[in-house]
Amino acid sequence: MPYDGRLPLKSTITAVITKSDGYYVASCHEINAVTQGGTFEELEANLQEAVHLYLEDEDPSEFGLLPNPNVLMIYEFGLADARA
Repeated sequence: MPYDGRLPLKSTITAVITKSDGYYVASCHEINAVTQGGTFEELEANLQEAVHLYLEDEDPSEFGLLPNPNVLMIYEFGLADARA
C-alpha cells in the first residue's frame, strides 16, 4: 500500500525472520523484500543486499521511510522449534 503522508516517516524497516525447511527466511513489512539464507549470517547479508536493491532507485519516503533506514530483524519461532 502506498504511503499516504498522514503518519511520520519511520527510520526502521522491520524484517520478520522464520525458519522453514532448513532455511532462515526474512520478510520485510514496510517494503516488498523477501530473502533467505542457510545460516543466520548468510540471511543477514542477503537481507542487506535485498533492501539495498529494493530501495536503490526509489524515494524511501514513498514507503513511509526516512532516508537510509535501519533494519530491525525479529526472529519468530514456535514453542515446538524451541524444544528441538
